[in-house]
Amino acid sequence: MTLVGHLVELRDRLLRCIAALLVIFLGLIYFANDIYTFVASPLVSVLPPDTSMIAIDPTSPFFTPFKLTFYASLFICAPYLLFQIWAFIAPGLYRNEKSLAIPLFVSSVLLFYAGMAFAYYVLFGVVFSFFVSVAPEDIAVAPDIASYLSFVLKIFFAFGFAFEIPIAVFLFMWAGLIEPESLKKKRPYVVVGCFVVAMLLTPPDPFTQSLLALPMWMLFELGVFFGTAFLKKKATEEAQNPDA
Repeated sequence: MTLVGHLVELRDRLLRCIAALLVIFLGLIYFANDIYTFVASPLVSVLPPDTSMIAIDPTSPFFTPFKLTFYASLFICAPYLLFQIWAFIAPGLYRNEKSLAIPLFVSSVLLFYAGMAFAYYVLFGVVFSFFVSVAPEDIAVAPDIASYLSFVLKIFFAFGFAFEIPIAVFLFMWAGLIEPESLKKKRPYVVVGCFVVAMLLTPPDPFTQSLLALPMWMLFELGVFFGTAFLKKKATEEAQNPDA
């Protein structure tokens, strides 16, 4: 395919991505307020009695659910967007690379969703309960809806990418940039690093930090396990077929 042909295909796939995102967004916009209520429920459920969230900016009641609906559409549409990227680059890959890329593609999507689900169903309840409980007695806890949305989006992205640790570890090992034994020797530093990252992303209490640090450590170990198994299988196949 010529350069112009590649550019035309890229344009077509970008248009498909935009169209898919637009269709999902238009389908969800009617439920924008319901979506925001769902996302805000972990915080609203721990607020003191007779207290609710507030909107400081006069336009926030409209634009904040609107913005959240766009991000929700993007998260839902992500597998299709990634598929279009995959379909564009797949013709340039070797057969063995394709057989490896497909499981990595599916796993990366599932892990990102798992990170978001973990943040929503496990972390948010603990974090918001902590924030509300440490507020001074004379301070009314009434979070702004726009500030809350910015906070939860950062956490969603942080946990989504944090749960990609097994994929990153596997790719580094597959590319030969890191050896399994080297990673195993550096395990103590990895554990400390997980707790440092958790300290930066969560409230300053050991329990909440452990809720992020321990899964990150387990995901690292998962990446090392599958990477080691893959390299052993690859070495066995090369030994059996030295001319391949």
